[in-house]
Amino acid sequence: MKLLRVGAPDAERPAILDAEGQVRDLSGQVPDFAGEGVAQAALARIAALDTESLPVIETPGRIGPCLAWVPNFVCVGLNYAKHAAETGATPPEEPILFSKTTSCLSGPNDPVIIPRNSSKADWEVELGVIIGRDTLYVSEEDALDHVAGYCVINDVSERAFQIERGGQWLKGKSAPSFGPIGPWIVTADEVPDPQALNLSLSLNGETVQASNTDDMIFSVREIVSYMSQFMLLRAGDIIATGTPSGVGMGMKPQRFLKPGDVMDLTIEGLGAQRQEVVAAR
Repeated sequence: MKLLRVGAPDAERPAILDAEGQVRDLSGQVPDFAGEGVAQAALARIAALDTESLPVIETPGRIGPCLAWVPNFVCVGLNYAKHAAETGATPPEEPILFSKTTSCLSGPNDPVIIPRNSSKADWEVELGVIIGRDTLYVSEEDALDHVAGYCVINDVSERAFQIERGGQWLKGKSAPSFGPIGPWIVTADEVPDPQALNLSLSLNGETVQASNTDDMIFSVREIVSYMSQFMLLRAGDIIATGTPSGVGMGMKPQRFLKPGDVMDLTIEGLGAQRQEVVAAR
């Protein structure tokens, strides 16, 4: 299934894409896509519906974040071999974990807002993993059984805030609009191998990131299992699994986002995003 949320900010309604790509209204069938609303049991109930009997939303308009809210937004750093190389970092021996605040969530085509005092805003196309049930001390063998679905993420980052201001990476990752997710949740049954997906990002029409999830240092299976050794993952948590090479920080000379830039992101089978960069008011 491909599940999405359409409508104005804070007034989105849940929907599903049918076989012809039409948007069908799930209002009244589900409360929204968040928390237990994307637990595997809830998704099974949606799968049992007669999609063709649901009303078509003829003009869906804006696509909102594919999750209304998330309990935790956890990320993996330096998880592509070529990306680690371009930054000059030694490939990590264990996954590097950090968080984005959940207030950074935005729709896949909403503007990305460069925050005040920013000088090094950067892009990162990433595979997003949505957890489908309580996950604690899960084995690598069973880890994918705890995944509800996948989505596209742009882990927008302010490198000066992240690296040059001391402390944790959180403050370089969490400005409003720094977490575009979607356009939809693709349920796990439609992604038989999350380590075989092409992903790319272009800036103003120029491809700057083009890779495959097979370049991950730690696979989705390993990441979910590893995280669950330290924390309880809950239904609706989202994991950003790292970005491939081609970020602005790794270029020579370095290149960063400016108002008027346009980013186009895609992950095979998971849809596309398009964001225009604007300055904070």
